[in-house]
Amino acid sequence: MADLEYQVSDGIGTILLNRPHRKNAFTLEMIDQWAAAIRSARFDPEVRVLVLTGAGDAFCSGVDLDDFTAGEKSVLDHKTVLTERIHQVALALEDFDKPVLAAVNGVAVGAGMDMALMCDIRFVGESARLSEGYVKVGLVPGDGGCYFLPRLVGTAKALELLWTGDFVDAATAVELGIASRCYPDDELLDQTYAFARRLADGPPVAIRAIKRTVYQSARTDLRTSLDLISSHMAVVQSTEDSAEAMRAFKEKRAPKFRGR
Repeated sequence: MADLEYQVSDGIGTILLNRPHRKNAFTLEMIDQWAAAIRSARFDPEVRVLVLTGAGDAFCSGVDLDDFTAGEKSVLDHKTVLTERIHQVALALEDFDKPVLAAVNGVAVGAGMDMALMCDIRFVGESARLSEGYVKVGLVPGDGGCYFLPRLVGTAKALELLWTGDFVDAATAVELGIASRCYPDDELLDQTYAFARRLADGPPVAIRAIKRTVYQSARTDLRTSLDLISSHMAVVQSTEDSAEAMRAFKEKRAPKFRGR
């Protein structure tokens, strides 16, 4: 079986980290496949939602240090591994305007937590434990933790978690806003896919425009955001999906969207 598996079924793409014997620690080869899967899903009209999860009893324990540290490396080599390889996933997701859900089962540590943070929504199983554990091995967060975590929990709490590397359990993750919902471990995937199904059955153009506007609005002023949404509204109202939604509402039936 492959260390990373990507498959598409009924509008939902799934990226499965599949190294349970290593708590799904990722290799550089997996990163290349991971980013390629995101890019494939971006341009695949059959994919409306993307789900990320881990095999076994862990989500992701971060980078596989045996793979990351193998061989002699210069200072530039270390930087290049991050910028040219590991950061591929974050940058691919930056260009991805379809919903991305993380089903966090078990531990998510270091870059593993960062990978969960860069998804749009996180659902956690009751056994989930998350930590930005870089500081415990004398490192700085290398995969976006300093960017994503403050945006979810605020600066002070983010610094506390980044400086200490303390673990956050599932209930606390929901309380802090790191995760949206917590489920029993044996229900986590079913509940995640049920939510993914709701999104996949929704109007794709509108859902993508909403995501794009939310993220862009977080980085701009009100007037610019309102100008942006007026353009999106005009485009969305011209689509077949918008007309279908109106017909379905009047006819009191479920709409059938085609993404046009």
